[in-house]
Amino acid sequence: MATVIQTRGLLSLPAKPIGMRSLLQPSHGLKHRLFASKPRNPPALSLSSKKFQSFEPTLRGISISHKLRSTEFICKAEGAASSGDGDTAAIAASPKIFGVEVTTLKKIIPLGLMFFCILFNYTILRDTKDVLVVTAKGSSAEIIPFLKTWVNLPMAIGFMLLYTKLSNVLSKKALFYTVIIPFILYFGAFGFVMYPLSNYIHPEALADKLLATLGPRFMGPLAILRIWSFCLFYVMAELWGSVVISVLFWGFANQITTVDEAKKFYPLFGLGANVALIFSGRTVKYFSNLRKNLGPGVDGWAVSLKAMMSIVVGMGLAICFLYWWVNTYVPLPARSQKKKNKPKMGTMESLKFLVSSPYIRDLATLVVAYGISINLVEVTWKSKLKAQFPSPNEYSAFMGDFSTCTGIATFTMMLLSQYVFDKYGWGVAAKITPTVLLLTGVAFFSLILFGGPFAPLVAKLGMTPLLAAVYVGALQNIFSKSAKYSLFDPCKEMAYIPLDEDTKVKGKAAIDVVCNPLGKSGGALIQQFMILSFGSLANSTPYLGMILLVIVTAWLAAAKSLEGQFNALRSEEELEKEMERASSVKIPVVSQDEEGSLGESSSSSPEKSAPTNI
Repeated sequence: MATVIQTRGLLSLPAKPIGMRSLLQPSHGLKHRLFASKPRNPPALSLSSKKFQSFEPTLRGISISHKLRSTEFICKAEGAASSGDGDTAAIAASPKIFGVEVTTLKKIIPLGLMFFCILFNYTILRDTKDVLVVTAKGSSAEIIPFLKTWVNLPMAIGFMLLYTKLSNVLSKKALFYTVIIPFILYFGAFGFVMYPLSNYIHPEALADKLLATLGPRFMGPLAILRIWSFCLFYVMAELWGSVVISVLFWGFANQITTVDEAKKFYPLFGLGANVALIFSGRTVKYFSNLRKNLGPGVDGWAVSLKAMMSIVVGMGLAICFLYWWVNTYVPLPARSQKKKNKPKMGTMESLKFLVSSPYIRDLATLVVAYGISINLVEVTWKSKLKAQFPSPNEYSAFMGDFSTCTGIATFTMMLLSQYVFDKYGWGVAAKITPTVLLLTGVAFFSLILFGGPFAPLVAKLGMTPLLAAVYVGALQNIFSKSAKYSLFDPCKEMAYIPLDEDTKVKGKAAIDVVCNPLGKSGGALIQQFMILSFGSLANSTPYLGMILLVIVTAWLAAAKSLEGQFNALRSEEELEKEMERASSVKIPVVSQDEEGSLGESSSSSPEKSAPTNI
């Protein structure tokens, strides 16, 4: 390896310096850079040969003369060259397919298949859970706010505590199997045991007595008791999304991939997730239509449920196999043994941290506002959906089409999101999701509240006002979710990048502990208050529309505030990187043999050691 330095003529020193050992000292390279940045014609200073020897620890090895301005001084670093050649040979020897190392493909392909199976299951479970709790006898969409607050949230907290305990006593492999296998067993047992016995294990008589005593306003919370096994399925399906996807899969992916691999392949996982959404939506649609081919007296929904739960179990076993294969046959990347102290923040500590940092506070507002807004619209839409499709099979078939359309829209938005970020920046991308949700939400609530004046118009389209509200609500959910997956989630994660490490870790912990549950439960609590105050979800619709407008307005204001802070931090980060890049300097190095020859040549040529002018 040869390093070539062109002389600049800033210093006039011996053409063959006495020694080059000082070049091995990094601090001298920095001094050379500082001296070189001075004006080209500094005041002349005469140094005798002895004085130069005393000054040699700083300037030894730097040979630049006016006569050699157009010449090149070549320094060889044989040790570095031999080491670099070895690394190059190792890289060249690594087999590749389509430009990707085989070792990387052995990790990425199984991870992609795992992610596909997990998301395929999640779509089936998400559509099925809504069908079960919304279309069940004695229940409606009004059960969802109570279910999310009083069942889902406590079980999520309980799982978090249990998972923390298990992570302290089990290995990573054992922890993975211990968590995922109960999910697989439960979903299989529900389809083949619990649902067929639901008429015997549900206390419908007790629920009817309580409803007659308390009144119809309490139909939502009493429905949790009435159909408790369906509610348990609802919670397990929700936990599959948060536990298996967020905790198990991404924890495993971050464990076995390097940063460079993650930057290259993680975006492809998002595209693969939407492909799974499309296929699973078609699967739900297919099995939901089985009832048409069954004879009279046959519970078509029970047959469909068994088929879909069989697929869920099969996909779950495939996930376990892929996990085992990667751990058995794929070498894991070497990690630093230095452990980082990750702050463990409780709820009060998280709240204090959220309040103290304007940046984190605005980011938290985005997360909470999305959770509240989507819940306010989604539950109202599902109540209209049940009115239009009261049969479980019809409801499930519509949800299958809904999932497929969501996957296609999100896939398209993800392809366009890169253009949005490059062309318009983080701020515009962060404001698209609340804008879409606001516009579609206004259209949905307007159609519900003012359905009469719109009746002649929708009749010309061959629809009733109720069916039109269902379709508009579906479009609202499709566009909102696709904008969330393709723009809101990347914006949220990008907002952490310019923060310092302490704020980044603590802020993410605070938002995970407080804001995600608060967003989901906040909308549910608002709906519960409205239902208990006005008697039903339909009577609460005008007030829910006004609350949605206030929430989205606060969301847009927080996004604008965060945009300014984000751009300021990014500019500061770029400036720091530029300064680091400017301060880095390559230091020329020569072998000891050449250093000795240079020194001998210098000592044998006294006329070239004359006083030098700086």
